Amino acid sequence: MVHRTSEQVPITLVETIDGDTIKARVNGKVETVRYLLIDTPESKKPGLCVQSFAEEAYQRNNELLRKGSLSLEVEEGPTRDSYGRLLAYVYVDGQSVQETLIKEGYARVAYIMDPPYKYLNLFRSDQKLAKKSRLKIWSRNDYVSYKGFIGCE
Repeated sequence: MVHRTSEQVPITLVETIDGDTIKARVNGKVETVRYLLIDTPESKKPGLCVQSFAEEAYQRNNELLRKGSLSLEVEEGPTRDSYGRLLAYVYVDGQSVQETLIKEGYARVAYIMDPPYKYLNLFRSDQKLAKKSRLKIWSRNDYVSYKGFIGCE
C-alpha cells in the first residue's frame, strides 16, 4: 500500500475533471493534475463517446478526494505531459488515490513513459488482483486493451 512520504505537497481540490484528472491549487497556483501511471475510461474527451465505467470512475475519484486532506507527489524526470498537465501521485489522508482506483477496478496501469517509477510494480500487482476478480473495467471481456478501452455506453 502506498502511504504519504516527505516529498508530498499539500493541495486543495478545485474540481474533479474525470476519473484520472483534477484541478487543484498547488503552491498557490491552480494546476490541472493528471494522475501518474493510470488510465480510466473517458467521458469528456472531445470526439470520443462516453465509455463504459467512465461515469463510475469519475464519481469514485470525486468521492475519494472529498474524504480528507489532499497532497501530491511527483516522480523524478518529466513532471508535465504533452498537454502541460502536472503529472503526479495524489493522496487523501496519505492513501494513494491511484492505488485505490486500480484495486477497485476503475483504472488500468498505463502511460509508462519514463521508467522506473516508484509504484509501478505495486500498481501492476494491484491490477492483477482486480483483473483476476473481474472488477468493474475487468468485468467485460475485451474491454480493456493496451491502448485503452474499447466501446461506448
